[in-house]
Amino acid sequence: MEQREMIDRDTYKKIKKMNREELTKFILQYGDELLGEQGKTIDLPALETELSKIKGIGGKRLDEIMTVVEKFLDV
Repeated sequence: MEQREMIDRDTYKKIKKMNREELTKFILQYGDELLGEQGKTIDLPALETELSKIKGIGGKRLDEIMTVVEKFLDV
């Protein structure tokens, strides 16, 4: 299987200089682009159900998490 270059050298250098917030935004945008190419979507109710199964995440924390996820997905 041929390995293709996913990130060019200039992008790599930019990533190295990013702080956590900038890197998070970059990764989310990059992921959105990949999902857009594949035509996949995120099922928010299913995501919420799965997150609610995680030990230590109560109703209030789950609402906070979902608010952040929806903000990044522009819902």
